[in-house]
Amino acid sequence: MADEKRFNEDMNAGYTFKGPSIALGGAMLGGETQTGTIVRVPMKTLNRHGLISGSTGTGKTKSLQILAEQLSKEGVPSLLMDVKGDLSGIAVPSEGHPKIDERHDAIGFPFEAGDSPVEFLTLSDEPGVRLRATLTEFGPVLFARMLDLSEAQKGIMAVVFKYCDDNDIPLVNLNDLRKTLNYMTDEGKEEIEEMYGRLSTNSVSAILRKLIELEQQGADRFFGERSFDVQDLLRTDKDGRGVVSIVRLTDIQDRPMLFSTFMLQMMAEIYSTFPEEGDTDKPKLVIFIDEAHLVFDEASDTLLDQLEVMVKLIRSKGVGLYFVTQNPVDIPESVLSQLGFKLQHALRAFTAKDRKAIRLAAQNFPETDYYDVDELLTQLGIGEALITALNEKGIPTPLVHTMLRAPQSRMDVLTQREINRIIDRSDIIDHYNEEIDRESAEEILQKKIDFAKEADEIARKQAEKEKIKKTSRKKEESVIEQIMNNTTTRQIGRTVARELTRGLLSVLGAKRR
Repeated sequence: MADEKRFNEDMNAGYTFKGPSIALGGAMLGGETQTGTIVRVPMKTLNRHGLISGSTGTGKTKSLQILAEQLSKEGVPSLLMDVKGDLSGIAVPSEGHPKIDERHDAIGFPFEAGDSPVEFLTLSDEPGVRLRATLTEFGPVLFARMLDLSEAQKGIMAVVFKYCDDNDIPLVNLNDLRKTLNYMTDEGKEEIEEMYGRLSTNSVSAILRKLIELEQQGADRFFGERSFDVQDLLRTDKDGRGVVSIVRLTDIQDRPMLFSTFMLQMMAEIYSTFPEEGDTDKPKLVIFIDEAHLVFDEASDTLLDQLEVMVKLIRSKGVGLYFVTQNPVDIPESVLSQLGFKLQHALRAFTAKDRKAIRLAAQNFPETDYYDVDELLTQLGIGEALITALNEKGIPTPLVHTMLRAPQSRMDVLTQREINRIIDRSDIIDHYNEEIDRESAEEILQKKIDFAKEADEIARKQAEKEKIKKTSRKKEESVIEQIMNNTTTRQIGRTVARELTRGLLSVLGAKRR
């Protein structure tokens, strides 16, 4: 009883904040919920990034749903990566259930059903607002890192972007890039070498092969216009609730490079356009990356380096990043060390490797006198989690076994008709789904090539005409020469000359007489 009293005092002291906070559930001790001891997270530190992890079926997605809808209520918009397709239910209120009421009675506050304003986004053929960006917006450094180019190949990529910038040639999509690379090693080779130096054809060929790999993952649909403006992620509805933007990724689970490309560009765009915020009472935007192992497993070393830098820097823009994955070891240590909020569901120990992973996971949490973390990690029930966050001073809160509240929205997938109804009400879909095919590098360089070919053809025809004229003159001269050099012609000429001479002499002799 004394331990229980001390526990409740410690938890209430550790999870009571002066500023705004969101309630996640009730504290538990010895497997029992401590009614009225509420686990909260301060809004002020939610831009310090976080982790939601746990084995399949332990409730990770519902925890993400709880956080997103509570943020929305506080006026904070969020961006959700919906890889499995089960986050759409946040758009409609929960139908309720006796089990939900029972859970909330144990926690100590009533259940209230509610929805959140939702915008569906898409990178592929899924219905929703199209997400696109131009190559110019990516820039040579980011694009080269995404392709994991060598130093020589990075140099070529820099020349490509420099040439297009110097000549006001828009680089919009992958076709533009391919056309530019081919032009620089073929028709425009002399021009490029004069201005920027010689380019290695082998390196250019290697880049072209990597573009094919990128296209096979569907990236050709991502690069293009109209570009998505990240400011549209910061919208609120007429009631002041933050809009939950859900990127539907159900059909690109096997294309991690596209997923990584999108995430990297989105974070880079946010970092470059959002102003510095300093310390604020709540974040400007929170990004949840579900199935985060898809990003880290397939990412190149240079891409991982870029992600790590973004995690460190983007916090100053008022943006929080939350990674959702099965095990904390899925996240690189350099990233894991930057995550102030941790919500850990149960881990399953089926093998020796699993047991080792659990021991490593337990070391990520603050030390506690109330729990045997190694053991508890395998015994957590569905909808239960170990939680620690940062308090308003940036100090980790006590580790607490938590009975999570139920999502206020539906814990199931929307029907296609319901999804279509939400999409039809979108204020931005017509703007972003309009197909734009302006003149860019592919068309401009093709015109340049065609003009050069036309000029060459005109020059060739003119040269042929001159050649024909010269040939004709030579033929005329040749006929005259033949006549003049002919023996008969020469004899006739001599005879005519002799007779003329004789006639002229006879005339002169007559005059003398």
